[in-house]
Amino acid sequence: MTDTASLVRRWRQERGLSQTELAQLIGTGQAAISRIENGRDVPTLPLLTRIATALECRVSIAFESVEDTAVHSRE
Repeated sequence: MTDTASLVRRWRQERGLSQTELAQLIGTGQAAISRIENGRDVPTLPLLTRIATALECRVSIAFESVEDTAVHSRE
């Protein structure tokens, strides 16, 4: 399960919603919520925004620095 999948499930459960109820709130089907929560589908940013609005939370995307591990030789 991906981080996104587990977060969607956790927030939905904390709000006391079933997959069907969340799906109705955002205008999609229960199967789509199931696929997201099981990590089989990666939701688009617009869909994540609709989910977040329905769950009264916000979407946060972070970029982190990746250290250069390549070895450089001097000539």
